[in-house]
Amino acid sequence: MDKPAQQPGVRQPDGVCRVLLVEDDGPLRERFARLLAAWPGGQLVAACATLGQALQALQGGRIDLLITDLRLPDGHGTQAIRLLRSLHPQAEAMVISVLADDATVIEAIEAGAAGYLLKDADSIELLEAIEELRAGRSPISSSIARVIVRRLGAAGADAPAVPPAEALTPRETEILWGIARGLTYAELAQQLGISRQTVPVHIKNVYRKLEATNRSEAVFNASRNGLIRL
Repeated sequence: MDKPAQQPGVRQPDGVCRVLLVEDDGPLRERFARLLAAWPGGQLVAACATLGQALQALQGGRIDLLITDLRLPDGHGTQAIRLLRSLHPQAEAMVISVLADDATVIEAIEAGAAGYLLKDADSIELLEAIEELRAGRSPISSSIARVIVRRLGAAGADAPAVPPAEALTPRETEILWGIARGLTYAELAQQLGISRQTVPVHIKNVYRKLEATNRSEAVFNASRNGLIRL
């Protein structure tokens, strides 16, 4: 378990997000650890390579955010998520994994993961995903969103129909498609030729009109209303 250097006895200021990173791939763990160590909004508590190290770190003090791989040498990342939920109910968990099968995705979300990114070392914008998570949203890769939509669709086949959504503007529809594809704020802004600061405004309007609180719910409601077809 790698622990970032810090001065003993230094009290962290209020509002600092204490992050536990669990990743068995050495180069990727080091890359994420460097990003987290340089992030002014957080404190990297430990960078673990195994489930055993993660469970030990979780029991060692307050954790606000767990970022974990799923397939670990000595267990499964969902075990760490469940312990996080037990010990630190207010904390958030985000998965970064190569696994995208339905059973694994649903198990991780049911365990308490609020975000799920597919492992693609070249494209993951880790800090942006963390900021989304802390803002109450759910950073989820597009293919993972489809898994959730399929599961919600199957579970809700007999549920009452969702009320017709308020009409989206053409720009909001473009934003919705971007959300469904799992694009980041920066990618949406670049693709649509708008400022990055404008993107959250459009997303907020999409959520309001679709009566959604996060990306997956917005995509699900849009799909059920026939606004998009996945």
